[in-house]
Amino acid sequence: MAVRTAVVGVGHLGKHHARLLATVPDSTFVAAVDLIGERARASVQGTAAEALTDYRELFGRVDAVVVAVPTRAHLELAREFISRGVHVLVEKPMAASLAEADEMIALAAAHGVVLAVGHTERFNPAVQAALPVLTAPRFVEVHRLSGFPERSLDIDVIFDVMIHDLDIMLAMDPSGLVSVDAVGVPVLTPKIDIANVRLKFASGCTANITASRISMDKVRKVRCFQPDMYVSVDYAEQAVEIWRLRPRPNERPAIEGGPVEIVKGEPLKIELADFVASIRDRRAPTVDGAAGRAALALATQIAESISVGPRP
Repeated sequence: MAVRTAVVGVGHLGKHHARLLATVPDSTFVAAVDLIGERARASVQGTAAEALTDYRELFGRVDAVVVAVPTRAHLELAREFISRGVHVLVEKPMAASLAEADEMIALAAAHGVVLAVGHTERFNPAVQAALPVLTAPRFVEVHRLSGFPERSLDIDVIFDVMIHDLDIMLAMDPSGLVSVDAVGVPVLTPKIDIANVRLKFASGCTANITASRISMDKVRKVRCFQPDMYVSVDYAEQAVEIWRLRPRPNERPAIEGGPVEIVKGEPLKIELADFVASIRDRRAPTVDGAAGRAALALATQIAESISVGPRP
């Protein structure tokens, strides 16, 4: 039986959830909900789904929802659905605070429903190809730079875009953090618009991560170094290069490798398919509530460590 799905909030990101849910295997796209009726109607054009302005009209009609409203309302919406046994995929950051994230996780456990968090980069085919070989990273350099957006200006760039890379680093190295050293600057908004953090892990890995929403260039790349191996990932191009050092008896070691063949795909669609499959197969989603909370906790620690003085 197909999983009956809906999207609540069809703004910048939610409209793409709506576009893709109608194409996800084993999913029946029931409705898109938005306080702006015109936006809801636009998001269901070409599908059999309804356009609604009140999320309560979904009660009893869906098995799963995507919550893509502003972060401050994530818990309120998730609570309404989880308490009724509805599975939830909540966009990142999963909640406005760690206390809210904990409540969401506890509710999902109590009601036996799937709670997934929308860290879409984890489903990037390039990332999925690179993570299995990154077994002992020692230095990771990340740049996530973009121009000034028209959304998410109510939160620091740490929670807006850097949190993607924090989630990937925690998946890459689960050994635990030893230290966090961060700097951030509010440039065009009262929030932090550019930030850099240096993370040290118990494994010995160091990660240097820069995120900016005020850059002229658009860059989304990560370079990873581990003993005898270098891995480069271009998120936007979905491209991976892997280079290895191969010992040769009585000769200099050989450097071998190059671009890896990647079957490209839309990360958001892969994420939605994973969410639906986790419901159907009764398994944990790839990015569950615990993973979403871990990324939020690290983002919070970074933000709280930055002293920027009085903000405009």
